[in-house]
Amino acid sequence: MALAADNNPRRFQTANPYEKLFGYSRAVRRGPYIAVSGTTSIDPVSGDLRHPGSAYDQARAIFSEIIRAVEGLGGSAQDIMRVRMFVTEGKDADDVGRALRGALGDVGPAVTMIVGARFVASEMLVEIEADAVVLVLTADMLFNAEVNCW
Repeated sequence: MALAADNNPRRFQTANPYEKLFGYSRAVRRGPYIAVSGTTSIDPVSGDLRHPGSAYDQARAIFSEIIRAVEGLGGSAQDIMRVRMFVTEGKDADDVGRALRGALGDVGPAVTMIVGARFVASEMLVEIEADAVVLVLTADMLFNAEVNCW
C-alpha cells in the first residue's frame, strides 16, 4: 500500500510587514514538512519590534511565534526537528540558548547558532528559523503491519 502525500502547500501568514513587502510566508507546510521562515521579535499583529535591547526576551518571543506557526499548520513543538539561530553578539549566545531550552524543553532538535549576523533593523538582536516534520498516522498504518511509514 502506498501513502499519498499532500503536495499542495499550506501557508501561515502574520501581519509582519516584511511578509507582504517581500512576498513570503511565515511558514509553509507541504506534506509532513513545515518550514518556518527566519523570525524576529516583530509583533505579528502590530508590526512593532518587541523587546529591543534584550536578546533573551526577543528569543522567547520568537520561539513563541515559531511554535504558533507550526501549530497553525497542524504540528506541535514536539515536531520541531531543526532550529537555526542567528545572533548579532556573542555575549547573547547563552541567553538565546536558554530561551531555546525554555521553549522546547526536552524536544532536543538539531541546532545551529551563528554569531555575528546583521539584520534589517539594528534593534533586532536575534533571528531564528525552524523545520518540523509532522507524522500523521492513519488507521491503516496502525492496524496493517505491511505498511511502512518511512
